[in-house]
Amino acid sequence: MGQYALKIALSALVVVAVAEIAKRSTFWAAALASLPLTSVLAFVWLYLDTGDTGKVAALSTSIFWLVLPSLLLLVLLPVLLRHGWGFWASLAVSSATTALAYLGAIKLLGMFGIRL
Repeated sequence: MGQYALKIALSALVVVAVAEIAKRSTFWAAALASLPLTSVLAFVWLYLDTGDTGKVAALSTSIFWLVLPSLLLLVLLPVLLRHGWGFWASLAVSSATTALAYLGAIKLLGMFGIRL
């Protein structure tokens, strides 16, 4: 139980740090958020839980392929906001579009024999 509490605390710390830093400097918050900290934490937790480097490698590969469609959210959200859309509508549309991009990417990758 203590291991789960540590995982939650460290993961939450990263999210809170980004949000707090963003109040002062969006550049430094973006720099921290752009680091693959979530991925690194997931690699560490997975390895500590399983000791299986093959699973870590598979997770890393899957993350790589799924980062590509996730970039759509980072492009579409500011475009919608700058065109006068409200925050919640922009977030909803960009999130839904990103979810569709994930589905499309998974299907496309499957056509090339890449399984996630």
